[in-house]
Amino acid sequence: MGSFGSQCFVKLLLVMSLIEISLAARKLNELVQDQSQLLRYHNGPLLSGKITVNIIWYGKFKPSQRAIVSDFITSLSGSSPTQVNQPSVANWWKIIEKYYHLTSKKSTLSLNLGQQIVEESYSLGKSLTNKQLIELASKGDQKNAINVVLTSSDVTINGFCTNRCGTHGSALGSKTGQVKGKKYKFAYIWVGNSETQCPGYCAWPFHQPIYGPQSPPLVAPNNDVGLDGMVINLASLLAGTATNPFGNGYFQGPKEAPLEAATTCTGVYGKGAYPGYAGNLLVDSTTGASYNANGDNGRKYLLPALYDPSTSSCSTLV
Repeated sequence: MGSFGSQCFVKLLLVMSLIEISLAARKLNELVQDQSQLLRYHNGPLLSGKITVNIIWYGKFKPSQRAIVSDFITSLSGSSPTQVNQPSVANWWKIIEKYYHLTSKKSTLSLNLGQQIVEESYSLGKSLTNKQLIELASKGDQKNAINVVLTSSDVTINGFCTNRCGTHGSALGSKTGQVKGKKYKFAYIWVGNSETQCPGYCAWPFHQPIYGPQSPPLVAPNNDVGLDGMVINLASLLAGTATNPFGNGYFQGPKEAPLEAATTCTGVYGKGAYPGYAGNLLVDSTTGASYNANGDNGRKYLLPALYDPSTSSCSTLV
């Protein structure tokens, strides 16, 4: 259960990420660390079965922006009625399935888009605490679900843009009582839109990094630096949530500062990646946008590399 670490750029100090892993705070040595060590399985449950991804939109988002994220979620299942070009978002997610094959239960996971709750009135204000994030996450159905809170660019969160770009964790369920005599936990994710606050911190490689090796920013595949950056963060957090939902799944390092399926490979998007360079990516001939995955409705996305437990290495689509 970690928060999401910096895709954006990397430093020459190996840092321990907080449980709330910051996409932007990951450092250089996490990128170049020895990949021979498998993520250790700590014998806890993984998310399994049919899991609904509910989205709570907090603040102002255009319908076109919401579609970028919802199309990404539906792309994970690979069940689009129309043919999706390769490499695809669904193929990217197949790496996560390998973690399930390693456990004794040999369970499976299927993600589907559920509720979309639009909270445009800023009911909790524009400066939120961690407790308020969980309160927002609780608005979605909690059984067999991941509740994703996405905050708009004018909302500030404790630690946002300073040591994290998003979070994943779990909280006690409150809506459907107890399960087998025990209170159950539900998984949640929060990701913020960094476009106006810290795109160089949370939306690299679509913006010049605020530190580290400098290279020209890439063109965002959906022409929205903030939302395309959010998809990167959300993708990484979904990988961590599936494989380490309650802090005792797959991770390496201390429980309070875990490296997970995606954050072990921070900063890598294509083959040949190195600090400040995302790797050899596909480029849209019309828009010039860089991407590595095709999704539903003709979407293109840039998704982070995932740690492949079968090869003990970071796996990229391109």
